[in-house]
Amino acid sequence: MTKLYIAGIGPGSADYVTPAARNAVKSAKITIGSKRALDLFPEANEVVPLNVKDVQEKLEMGVDMVNDGKSVCVLSTGDPGFSGVLKPIKRIIEEKGLENNINLEIIPGISSLQLCAARLEISWDEADLMTFHGRENSLEVMDILDNGRPTIALPSRSTADMAQFLLNNGVDPSRKVAICERLSYPDEKFVTSTLKEVAQSDFTYMCVMVIY
Repeated sequence: MTKLYIAGIGPGSADYVTPAARNAVKSAKITIGSKRALDLFPEANEVVPLNVKDVQEKLEMGVDMVNDGKSVCVLSTGDPGFSGVLKPIKRIIEEKGLENNINLEIIPGISSLQLCAARLEISWDEADLMTFHGRENSLEVMDILDNGRPTIALPSRSTADMAQFLLNNGVDPSRKVAICERLSYPDEKFVTSTLKEVAQSDFTYMCVMVIY
């Protein structure tokens, strides 16, 4: 049975790429990932770049290649199991009825949430981890914010949109937040602010927000 690797590549810097992820890429005939991810693996054999507009198409292509007998490694930013590609790939495999045809191996990676917790000296077993990906308008996240623990969250579209959503749903505008931007890169930045100020600020999409 041919192997389909899903390898977490960490937050972005080559310093946080694990040897296990590199070994998976070396073992695979084809590696699929964003340009930013592929740039971390010059040792890749054959590459297939993907972008925001064709993610589904390229993931389906990867599953089909494995079913045809080619080993494939799909690169996932951070950890594949947290707002990564594990969920959509498993769904594709199930929809195609290929559960018994594909040998799936998950290589965990260092999530930006973990690195954010480290940079801000937060014991992340005493925090709540949350993603806004796919739940931008979900009110279920509101219950998480008021339990006395810091919430480390991945925004979906932008930190400003996420902050505005929380403000629109009654969160105190003066609530303390921290923004960790471009974690692991030389120009990484940390900002302590309020929810109201973040809603009026412009950060890159590569951010993690901590709500205290």
